[in-house]
Amino acid sequence: MKRFAVFLRSFFFNCLFFLFVAISSIAFLWILLLPDRSFFAWILGWQHCVEWMERNILGLRSRVIGRENVPDGPCIIAAKHQSAWETLRLNILFYNPAIVLKKELVLLPIWGWYARRCGMIPIDRGGGAIALMRMMDAARRAKEEGRKIVIFPQGTRVPPGERKPYKSGIAALYKELNLPIVPMTVNSGLFWPKGAFIKKPGVITVEFLPPIPPGLPRQEMMRILESRLETEAGS
Repeated sequence: MKRFAVFLRSFFFNCLFFLFVAISSIAFLWILLLPDRSFFAWILGWQHCVEWMERNILGLRSRVIGRENVPDGPCIIAAKHQSAWETLRLNILFYNPAIVLKKELVLLPIWGWYARRCGMIPIDRGGGAIALMRMMDAARRAKEEGRKIVIFPQGTRVPPGERKPYKSGIAALYKELNLPIVPMTVNSGLFWPKGAFIKKPGVITVEFLPPIPPGLPRQEMMRILESRLETEAGS
C-alpha cells in the first residue's frame, strides 16, 4: 500500500512538473526582457513553486547544514551532483549563482535562452584550451559581480555510493580566481535518483563543509576536496 501511494504521488508530481515546465517556459518568455533584479525574482519564484510541489505532493523536504561555512562574497561552490533536484534548488540556496554547465544545455531552444540570461558558464568539454579560456573569462566576470560560482567537480551526476574521477575544471578555477572552495554535499540521489520515475518522500540534506582556503598547491587542494566530499560527509 505504501509503495502504491509513492507511485501515485510520483505520477502526479511528474505530470504536474513537466506540464508546469512546458507552460511556464513559453508563457514567461517576456521576463527575458526584464531588468536583472526583476528577472531573477521570477526565476526564484519559479523554483519556490517547484519546491512547493515537492513538499506537498511528494512529501520531499530539505534541510541545510553548515550555512556558516559559506562566505558572504564570491566563492567557488564545489557540489556533489546526484540528482536533478540540486539544479532546481541552486537559486534558492544562493542568489543568482553562476553555474558551470555543459555547452549543449545553453544551446537548447527556450531553456537555453533562460540559461544564458541567468549568466551561466558554459563549458565545451571537447573544446580544449580555447574552451577553457572562455570558461575562465566568464568566471572572472562572475567574480567581479560578486556572484558565487557553482561547479560539479565530477562533471556529471553520480549515484550515492559510486565514485567517479574529479575533472580538472575545478583546479583551473581555483588557481585562476584565487577564491576559497566550499564543498557542498547532498544525498538527493536517495530520494530522486537519476532518470527515475519514482521519487521517494523524506528529507534531503544539503551540507556545506569547511572551506578550502585559496593558494594551496593543486594536488593538495584536490586531495582535501575529494576527501571531504567522498568521506567526511558520507556521500
